[in-house]
Amino acid sequence: MTITFEVIHKDIAGRVGKLRVNDKTVRTPALLPVVNPHLPLVTPREMQEMGVEALITNAYIFRRSEAYRDRAIAEGLHGVLDFDGVIMTDSGSFQLSVYGEVEVSNQDTLEFQQAIGSDIVVPLDIPTPPDAGRERAERELAVTMERIREAQALFPDANLVGPVQGGIFPDLREEAGRAVQDLGFAFAPIGAVVPLMENYRYRELVEVVLAAKRGLSPATAVHLFGAGHPSMFALAVAMGCDLFDSAAYALFAREGRYITPHGSLKIDELAELPCPCRVCRSMTADELRKADDRERLLALHNLHVTLAEIARIRQAIQDGTLWELVDERCRSHPRLLDGYRELLAHAAELERDDPVSKRRFFYRGSETCRRTEVLRFHEVVGRIPVGERVLVSFDGKAVPGFDTLLNFKPPFGPYPVELAETFPVGQSEVPGWDDEMVRSGCAGIRSLMEAHPESRFAIRCDPVWARLVLEEVPGAEVLHEQV
Repeated sequence: MTITFEVIHKDIAGRVGKLRVNDKTVRTPALLPVVNPHLPLVTPREMQEMGVEALITNAYIFRRSEAYRDRAIAEGLHGVLDFDGVIMTDSGSFQLSVYGEVEVSNQDTLEFQQAIGSDIVVPLDIPTPPDAGRERAERELAVTMERIREAQALFPDANLVGPVQGGIFPDLREEAGRAVQDLGFAFAPIGAVVPLMENYRYRELVEVVLAAKRGLSPATAVHLFGAGHPSMFALAVAMGCDLFDSAAYALFAREGRYITPHGSLKIDELAELPCPCRVCRSMTADELRKADDRERLLALHNLHVTLAEIARIRQAIQDGTLWELVDERCRSHPRLLDGYRELLAHAAELERDDPVSKRRFFYRGSETCRRTEVLRFHEVVGRIPVGERVLVSFDGKAVPGFDTLLNFKPPFGPYPVELAETFPVGQSEVPGWDDEMVRSGCAGIRSLMEAHPESRFAIRCDPVWARLVLEEVPGAEVLHEQV
């Protein structure tokens, strides 16, 4: 029994990879739809036909079910659900988070998950709610770690995962991540984050996930428990999450909500179905509203959209355009934009994992100036060799009397003509210059000046930029009069 994780492509902290569970392989990032055997709006067999390679179900529900408990033990989960992909089981921690207690012990749920043939087994971790105080978070984290160690001792050959808890305290999340890593887990779910997402607290979600990632190895597959809406998947993947589980496709359908990559809409208010899935192309909005099986059709649409977003993210990682996708998705809601800006605040941390070369760089506003590519350029610009007198020219034109001529492209800054066709300067698309991008480019000039204190610098620019350049690069001479 083994779980391994192989990274194939990277962008920001996102990874396209292969999660191998025994003899089965799951492409990541991946969605694990939540399956409730009592309320199957979409069957696991249908999910597999839609491309689902792994799903998650609740061992606690199976254990308490008169209809399914004995069948699951006799036939195994794969037989009962008619699904031959990877099946992960939740231990009952979700019920614990909702009801405060469950009628099962850690050992009981572990034994039951083993008995029903779960491919990925989860200990009974304690999901500390975000608004809990530090003392409670520490106490419950200690219990979670005790149960994880108990699970390893009782079932050393099981495909166990190591949940990372710690409330909203970054140091506890990092400590938990490190403890899980020290125990040798290749798969680590980050738990108790559903309330953050339900209340649009994406800034805190970013803090929690990045803290847990600091403790975990880069080789660990990270599962974000309960992350169900496609509008936030790109942000979560950029943080370094590889797997998600979602019941939103079914829950939203029961509420008459129609999922899109940017948010959700009420089916009763739709005049059109703006989606290319087979449900939306086979009927009108009015026909869907009046359909006898409306909930099932909505669930199928919602799952199609969710899976398509995961595929879109995998492609963006391979294209090196994940930042652009994150930017697009996070502008669909102000709180998602908060999360995006918090992610950018950790650019120095993310830069260590981000590839040094990509297909393109699109400028999309002031947030772009804080991206990893810009930060890296400013860090390495000092390596450019220069002479005693250096001219940085906004228009690329030379002025007599200088030993070195450098061109200027915001938001990066100065560069020699030899780098004009290389990433990121050559593969970047920027609109008309604005103050924010020019300020960022001036930061690149300052970095170059700091690396060459023996040189004298002048900047040739249009008069419209002269005052800004004087503010941002006070040690340089500005030659705007000669333009």
